[in-house]
Order: sequence, then structure tokens, then C-alpha cells
Amino acid sequence: MIKNIKIGFFFIALALLSFACGERLNVEPTQSVSETTALNDDQAVKVTLAGAYDGLSNGNLYAGAIQFSGDFLGDDREFVFGGTFTNMDELWRKALTTTNATVSAVWLNAYRTINISNNILAALDKVEQADRGRVEGEALFIRGSLYFELVKLYAKFWDDGNNASNPGVPLVLTPTRTVTEADNRARNNVAEVYTQIIADLTKAENLMPNANGIFANKFAAAAMLSRVYLAQGRYAEARDAANRVITSGRFAIARSFADAFIESAGDYGREHIFRIAITDQDGVNSMNTFYASSAFQGRGDVRVQTKHLALYETGDIRRDFFYRTGTNTFTSKYRDLYGDVPVLRITEMYLTRAEANFRLNAQVGATPQADINLIRQRAGLPPLANLTLAAILRERKLELAFEGQQVWDLKRTKTAVNTTFNWNSERLIFPIPQREIDTNKSLTQNTGY
Repeated sequence: MIKNIKIGFFFIALALLSFACGERLNVEPTQSVSETTALNDDQAVKVTLAGAYDGLSNGNLYAGAIQFSGDFLGDDREFVFGGTFTNMDELWRKALTTTNATVSAVWLNAYRTINISNNILAALDKVEQADRGRVEGEALFIRGSLYFELVKLYAKFWDDGNNASNPGVPLVLTPTRTVTEADNRARNNVAEVYTQIIADLTKAENLMPNANGIFANKFAAAAMLSRVYLAQGRYAEARDAANRVITSGRFAIARSFADAFIESAGDYGREHIFRIAITDQDGVNSMNTFYASSAFQGRGDVRVQTKHLALYETGDIRRDFFYRTGTNTFTSKYRDLYGDVPVLRITEMYLTRAEANFRLNAQVGATPQADINLIRQRAGLPPLANLTLAAILRERKLELAFEGQQVWDLKRTKTAVNTTFNWNSERLIFPIPQREIDTNKSLTQNTGY
């Protein structure tokens, strides 16, 4: 259950880290951190970086809410929300209130994690030289990715009006340790936020290593950049970023569609560019909570309808990646309570490269037809002889179904959800949480709330 948040816009400041040889790490949340004690050595900074990833794995960020928000806002009754949580029901019905718990929790947890990243970036001189670039890159990746999610959720989409005057979200680029009136930040415009996102992710890509264990590497930054550029309609840049990931040789489309979502599969790891690691000791898989039936420890709230299933061609293996419990149908993507939550998959990069090349009448990396038919081949479908933009977007919708991209693809292609909600409907934008408006008088509310 998403808890009611009891704290305002300015986040819980970074935990005070103190430890000595042989002692257990003591992490104590506090509203202020002394400049003389915060992150004063290499180990403290690296522990804090682990804390930033822990922030990302919150169920209100990349372990759930960011993904299901994109699904719920873009849904036209291809699934039914059958749960009892008011915040989720409001989201699915596109009738959000300013006190909605998800709206408040995403904002709070995103800015809290951004603040951790800012503290890391302010303490890079404490990091051993050999690791400094990697640590900086990871912190920038986390910050840039979260600002991208925030500006999509809480502001008008790119080119929905004037990017230079549409209010985005506040850009906070330095640590918040003691909250004062000076921290009452106004909303930067959408163009400014995107400029910062691209700067963060570009530098992150340049700084991070090719491989980094379960943590983000340079190709995760490139993949996220590809999403950003695609949202802006900058197709050459989106294609080139996707192509850098594809041609890196580090990732490959899993041999079967199911293998992309089953951790025990041999090539599972090569399908995923970045994912949120969940274990029985740490992390929460909120996608399992809401998308899986009780047979797989979920609530069974997201119930797939015939309208969605009818979109698949005869013989499409992806059409079989659903299961029934009682009278309801559920996606099989989140059956494992302790399964990792996908954020970026290599298949998306092929879809992006294909679309961008098609729009540009180009063949960088491969022809659009070759990329789309590679994905169709894994789905058990025959190749397309005559490719259209509609066919590319259809493959994207079905391949990435229930992974959080639905509403963003509708918005960037200026496609209505239905006759009630056009792509630029005010109801497809989160309100600024009421608690933040009450706390920070410099904030302005979105139109319609």
C-alpha cells in the first residue's frame, strides 16, 4: 500500500553517514546535515551512491509507479483497474486530485533521490581519482533520468505549446541540507528542464564504464538519452543513441520473448540495459503487486481485457504471454514477486532505431525493415514486406505493453487516448501535489487543478 506522505517539497536531507572499522554502517535520516560531517571520505560517497540506487528502487519510482503511471494514463480500457486503492483508481480514470497519494509520493521520492545525487556530486573531490568519473556519471544518470520522469508527469509534453514558457519542474542542482526560504524554488520551464536532462545524461554516458555490474553503465545513459530525444522528435539523435547501444555488442534480444522476463533464462541479462534489482531482502516490486494475480503474490488489480488481446496477430507469441486466474487475465511480465523490474530493454532500442530511420528515410545501423522483422521473428511472426510507420508503432505498442511507455508514445505522436482524452488533455498531467503548493508559495499549479 502506498503510504500517505507526511513531508513537504524539500525532501528528507541526506542521511548522516558515520562508520569506523568493524562498526556497522549507521544511517540516520535528518532534516539537516553538517557541512563538516557530510560525505567526508571515499567510502561515505560510495555508500551514498548505493543509497541513490536504493531510492530508484522505491515502489513509487522505477520499481513501479513510474511504469504504471504511464500505463494507466494511456489506457483506453485495454485493461481494467479492479483494485480498491483510491489513488490508483483516480490514475486509471484520469481523474487525479491534488492530494492523490501516488502524485505526492512520486514527487517526494524523486526529489529525495535527486538530493542524494546532488550530495554525491558536491563531494566528488573525496572520491578516489580512479573511481571519480564513474561515481559522477552514475549520479548524473540518476538525476537526469528522474528529471525526465518528473517533467513528463508534472508538465506539458514537449511541443505541447511553448517549451520556453510552459512550466516544468523546479531544477535543484545543489544539495539541500538545511531547508530555508531560499529553497522555495519556482518551476523552471520545460525547455530548461530538458536542457539539463540532456546535459546530465550526455556527461554520464561519457563518464561511465562499458560494464558496471548491476548498476548503470554508459549504455544505460545512451538508452535514456534515446528516449529523451525521441520525446522531442529529434530522430537522428534518438537513432544514434539507440545505435550506440545496439552496436556495443553488450546486449542482445533474448532468444524467446519469455526469456526477457524470466531471470533464470540464460540470456536474460543481455536483454536488459538497465533494471531495478529486487531481492527477498531489499526492494519492492510494485509491478508484481498490482499486475500479478494472487496466485503470484499480487493483488490482481490490472486485469487485461479482450480489447488488448485482439491487437495481436494470429501466431504472435506475445499474445500467449498472459495467464488467467479465475475469470481475469493478467500479463506474465511480473509474475515473480522478487523479479527485477525492467527499465530499459535492448528491444526498445531496435524499435527506436527503426522508427527514426523510417521517419528520416535512412538506414543507419540497419534498415527499418530489418530491425522490425528481427522483433517480429522472435514473436513468431512472418516478416513484413512493406513497412509503414503505423506498423512500426504497432510493434512498439505490443512489444512494450505494460512497461510504462503507453502514454508517452501517444503524446509524442500526438495520438488521442480516446474521444474523451486527447493527447494533450490536462487530465493526462499530474497536478503539483497540494502539500508542495502549500509549503512552497513559489510553485504554481497546473491548469485544470
